Amino acid sequence: MAIPDYQTLMLPLLKFLSDEQEHALQEAVLHLSKEFGLSQEECQQLLPSGQQTVIRNRVGWARTYMVKAGLIEPVKRGYFKITAKGKDVLGKKPDRIDVRFLEQFPDFLAFRAIHNKPTEKPDEQLDVKQTPEEALDSAYQRLREDLEAEILDQVKSASPAFFERLVVELLVRMGYGGNLHDAGQAVGQSGDGGIDGIIKEDRLGLDVIYIQAKRWQGTVGRPEIQKFAGVLQGHRARKGVFITTSDFSKEALEYSDRIESRIVLIDGLRLVKFMVDNNVGVSTSRTYDIKRIDSDYFLEE
Repeated sequence: MAIPDYQTLMLPLLKFLSDEQEHALQEAVLHLSKEFGLSQEECQQLLPSGQQTVIRNRVGWARTYMVKAGLIEPVKRGYFKITAKGKDVLGKKPDRIDVRFLEQFPDFLAFRAIHNKPTEKPDEQLDVKQTPEEALDSAYQRLREDLEAEILDQVKSASPAFFERLVVELLVRMGYGGNLHDAGQAVGQSGDGGIDGIIKEDRLGLDVIYIQAKRWQGTVGRPEIQKFAGVLQGHRARKGVFITTSDFSKEALEYSDRIESRIVLIDGLRLVKFMVDNNVGVSTSRTYDIKRIDSDYFLEE
């Protein structure tokens, strides 16, 4: 069963609070997760930002919207309970509580008026099932996916020498190779046709990693990985990284998992994700800070 959207959670949440007791958000999350029969995997599913579970975020926004409508009230830090207005609503046995339902309450209309642009139609956002944080995360993911696709096109059109330098810089940014100067001297000078470079695994140089970096048009198959593994054995090397701008066949992936040498395969999609994560070839356009209220600040002795 899919995780219910935050509007679907409103009525069950209000019913959960019908005992008129004070409850914490986590209590509500656990209760509603059980009521909707969510699996452990669904309960642990995170927002794209990785900062919060989807179900906790949605229950939190269901609570927030009903607080704005006056059906729920916060009592002490992290706790809330049903109001007289909320009990009255339950007494009328509604089939569903959602944003449209809440618009009958003036306080909620005032809250919506603050957050809606004047040019928006009144019902323009009523059927949106994502919470504001989910919508922001989704927009970020779309922007990132477009950026990654653009980066991959650029990398594929770059020269082999530029691609080698890119790989070196990326690995250094990820914590390998000591400094960029040392790493740059190591890569591309092994003189072995099966190795494009050698880089230190750590700043002390306790171990080395052999690299093969190939701009590839078609799928990289098992034979290429076998050749790389053979070169590693010839150097008595235990670790290698094979980086390509394309992808790997199923047989290549299975082979790399079975052999004694540890070979990490990085395809084009994974490569550009690492580039974005480590700020290689990209710059920050703008930054948004998502802030939450500091409940401790408002506690009075």
